[in-house]
Order: sequence, then structure tokens, then C-alpha cells
Amino acid sequence: MTSVVEKRLGALPVAAEFLRRLDVAGIVDEVCPVGASAHLTHGQVIEALVVNRLTSPALLVRVGDWARTWVVEEVCGIEPALLNDDRLARALDAIAPELDRIAGTVGARAIAEFGVDVSRLHWDMTSVSVHGAFPAEDQDEQYPVVSYGRPKDRRVDLKQVQAGLAVSADGGIPVHARVFDGGAAEVSQVVGAMKDPQGMAGAREFLLVADPKLVSCTNVAALLAAGVDFISLRAIRRIP
Repeated sequence: MTSVVEKRLGALPVAAEFLRRLDVAGIVDEVCPVGASAHLTHGQVIEALVVNRLTSPALLVRVGDWARTWVVEEVCGIEPALLNDDRLARALDAIAPELDRIAGTVGARAIAEFGVDVSRLHWDMTSVSVHGAFPAEDQDEQYPVVSYGRPKDRRVDLKQVQAGLAVSADGGIPVHARVFDGGAAEVSQVVGAMKDPQGMAGAREFLLVADPKLVSCTNVAALLAAGVDFISLRAIRRIP
């Protein structure tokens, strides 16, 4: 008797193909190599996690069980049992110090591979509230610190982290993302939001579109010095 195994397909093959075209695994493995005896590279694990987030954006637990019920082995070539919590944690720990480098390289690859128009970028920040104490002494200052701030959801009783995202006007494609301390002032992040995408865009000029927090003397001076056009609700300027 022939046994029948049913697995979910969904958008997994499409997501996997995009990751291959972006060479996410190759980029991660170049920055964060593993020993020759490893069953999986960090890049393979990260690709599996990205596909997991895109197809099943629930709590990041039992990823191995998810892989067994989806066509992960058939499409990604990864044995589900290898995606255990310990292996996932080691991959995430490995890429944590290199996130800016990895994200910037993947973003530049997306621009080149898919011809993304980066002549106009839209930048904004949001907050993510979290439950728990998160004492400052238990947090690593090398990474964004969970703390009180000005939450967008108005849950002032909860601590938070913040995330900034730059997307192209051409299809709203994310080309740059960064995580910030929960207490970081949004107005202070604009210069970084300009310099990072500018590095990916190369010599091309681009227009930065942001909300009113873009406007401060420091930000405007930096934007003018860099020759970047910008638009916000409080200022519209075009460099001749």
C-alpha cells in the first residue's frame, strides 16, 4: 500500500525563489560562516526563518513542526528536524552583530536584481510595545534597548522598541530597515535614515519623504549638505 503525505504549499516556493534571487543565504554565509561539519549554514537557517515569517507569521516556536507540514524539505532542501530551537538561536546570535551589513547588502542586491526605483524613498518609524519587566541591567547596550518611550499605540504602561523602514515609491518595496531603542527620539534618526539608503543607492540622487519629525535644524542642515531633496508636511524644498 502506498502512503500519502500531504503538505502545505502556499506561497512558500515563490518566497524561496525570491530569496534565492536575492542570494540571502550566500550573503549571510559570507558574513557569518560556519564550520565544514555543520549540517546547515547560518544562511540556510535564516532563509528558512524568513519563509516561516512570510507563510506562518505566528509566535516563533515549533519551527521544525511547521517545516514538517510545509514543503520546506522539498523546496529548501532542509530536513525539518534540523530546525530546532538551539540551531535557530545560534543562527540569530551569529547575525545579530552583522544585521546592518547584511540588510544593506540584501537591499542593494534587490535594487540591482529587480530594478527598484530608489529615486524617491519614504521613511517612517513605528513602535512595538512589549510585555515584561526588561530591566536595563539585563540588556546588552550594543543592541536596541527595550525601554519606555512615546508609543504609537499609546500604551504608555508598556516598554517598547522602535523600528524604522524606508520603502520605495515604486511599489512600496522595503529597501532599508533598522531597530532603535524604545526611548530614541524619532527626530534624531532622520540623518541615519538618509545616509543608509544613500549608501545603497550609490551615486544616484533620491528624494526623501518623511513625516513632520524630519524637520529640525540639524536634520535640514545635514540633508542640504548631502544634496538630498526632501519633503515633509512642514517643509517642501527642491534643490536646483
